[in-house]
Amino acid sequence: MKAVAQATGRTLDKIKAEVVAKEQWGKSMFAPPKLTIATVFSKFKEIAKMSGNAAMSKKTDKIQALFVACRDCEAKYIIRSLSGKLRIGLAEQSVLAALARAAVLTPPNQSYPPKIIDKSSKMSADSFKEHLQEQALILKTTYCECPNFDRVIPVLLKEGIAGLPDHCQLCPGCPLKPMLAHPTNGIDEVLNRFDKNEFTCEFKYDGERAQIHMTEEGEIKIFSRNQEDNTSKYPDIIARLSKSLKETTKTFILDTEAVAWDRESKQILPFQVLSTRKKKDANEADIVVQVCIMAFDLLYLNGESLVKKNLKERRELLHSSFVEVESEFMFVNYKDGNSAETMQEFLDESVKGNCEGLMVKALTVDASYEIAKRSHNWLKLKKDYLNGVGDTLDLVVIGGYYGKGKRKGFYGGFLLACYDDENEEFQSICKLGTGFSDKELETHANFFKEHVIEEPRSYYRYDNNLKPDVWFDAVQIWEIKCADLSISPVHKAAIGIVDPEKGISLRFPRFLRIREDKSKPEDATVASQVAEMYQKQDQVQNTKNKNIKSEEDYY
Repeated sequence: MKAVAQATGRTLDKIKAEVVAKEQWGKSMFAPPKLTIATVFSKFKEIAKMSGNAAMSKKTDKIQALFVACRDCEAKYIIRSLSGKLRIGLAEQSVLAALARAAVLTPPNQSYPPKIIDKSSKMSADSFKEHLQEQALILKTTYCECPNFDRVIPVLLKEGIAGLPDHCQLCPGCPLKPMLAHPTNGIDEVLNRFDKNEFTCEFKYDGERAQIHMTEEGEIKIFSRNQEDNTSKYPDIIARLSKSLKETTKTFILDTEAVAWDRESKQILPFQVLSTRKKKDANEADIVVQVCIMAFDLLYLNGESLVKKNLKERRELLHSSFVEVESEFMFVNYKDGNSAETMQEFLDESVKGNCEGLMVKALTVDASYEIAKRSHNWLKLKKDYLNGVGDTLDLVVIGGYYGKGKRKGFYGGFLLACYDDENEEFQSICKLGTGFSDKELETHANFFKEHVIEEPRSYYRYDNNLKPDVWFDAVQIWEIKCADLSISPVHKAAIGIVDPEKGISLRFPRFLRIREDKSKPEDATVASQVAEMYQKQDQVQNTKNKNIKSEEDYY
């Protein structure tokens, strides 16, 4: 302090007083420079790339440096950005739509000042709207195949939207959002959907989606359905995969399901067994739960994207490029056909094989791989929900009610919510108190006591009549079965979609399991899916609301 006093010409007492008042020695001398968007983004990228020894300590230091430089409310948005929960009402699809609009209104790669600033001024409103929709579709389709703004934006600025398909293409190492299926509630619904078109049935395995990439350098990467890097979780898969490759197979992207596998009985084990594996940085020598890869699709092979080919062609390439290795790498069990009898027989086989049911897919017509879409060209037929709701729901736990009687000391009930991806909020959908064993209630109580919050989050939407005894952070997703769905004046799920002022609730909900494979609360069933499930019920078919958003869209 004496040195600082001498260097600054201030008295020692004043230096001491300022240090005490500001509680930070460094700030009393030199205020850090103001944060800029470019600086913060650069630091975020540095943090994301850190790995190896002392990576956590280094990340903490970087984050601390950002916090020291924060002013006003900046720290709040730094924290939200780092946790991936910005919550400013700006979804990914909104960003893409805005980029497309900007590029169309003021075409890039013009000399300065640009000659065209507002292209819409020279077009009719209808013509511009149609043109904008066409260009936005090109951008969104490109981003599906190449979900990396660092690659897309430079091309957009240099070549415009028209140049994107030629310069930003599918490539190994960059994870894709997978194609997803729509639920059904019976074989008749499936047959009506495909009419006379060819389709194929595949076993629906109770495992974890694994997108496996091999780059030109021979590096193998494994990604989850949420594009999370799971490579370090599966060192055993990486070590064994070479045995399944034909000599001509150099680069690829596989869509597969990783399942827990009993090598003695050669049978699939429940997902709960798979979920006990270490989530990352696993050591192959320490692995107890063995996995088998069930390969069902091939999206890229030896420099060529296959997503526009039909499923029949992709399957032929899959089988000719890879070799089955028992208990390690196998092709999904499938059967082609177009009859109810074939489907029922195969469904029975899947149940005997410890599977969840069937995936029914278009084989030749409308059978391309639709990246980032929940498509009606893939349908799931679950064994437990035929002629019922058609599917389970994955819901977030946001509150708890104290138990009484035998449940005293635990939570006797829970408040659950779906996720509205348009408004970035969790909407209440039901109170749940059934389906739990005593052991599960104890487990839930121990888990959620670490996630209690004093007040509900600003992005929780609920009715005060449902206010729980305790609020929880949205950290865990549960799979829930119900008898049916109904319009609710109290619950807020899908409010404004089916009814302008009322939401949707579940009747007789029942707990099935924790969705260990869904690590982000935003992976819960979304509001538009809830609305669609409600509308598909027989009792509401005659009054179907035409305003429902189609789920055959980018998610």
